[in-house]
Amino acid sequence: MDISRDEQRVLHALAQGGRIALLKTETGKVTGLEFFNRDGWLMSNCSLVLFRKLKARKAIKSSGGQPYRITRRGLELVRSEVDNR
Repeated sequence: MDISRDEQRVLHALAQGGRIALLKTETGKVTGLEFFNRDGWLMSNCSLVLFRKLKARKAIKSSGGQPYRITRRGLELVRSEVDNR
């Protein structure tokens, strides 16, 4: 299954240890999200639409109220990239 370039970038950052935290109102409605890389830097290349696509493909998952992380399915979808570290 092919995934878009933006989805690929987000999954790659999550595979390296990133996380996605949802921002909610008092009633529990999702208003936004914060996407952090493994170093704790806030990244801007993940939108709610992209988040919903990844969740629908079961590439990311949250357990126990923790931030969203990559799943085994997500690791299968992500293509390896050369990392400049």
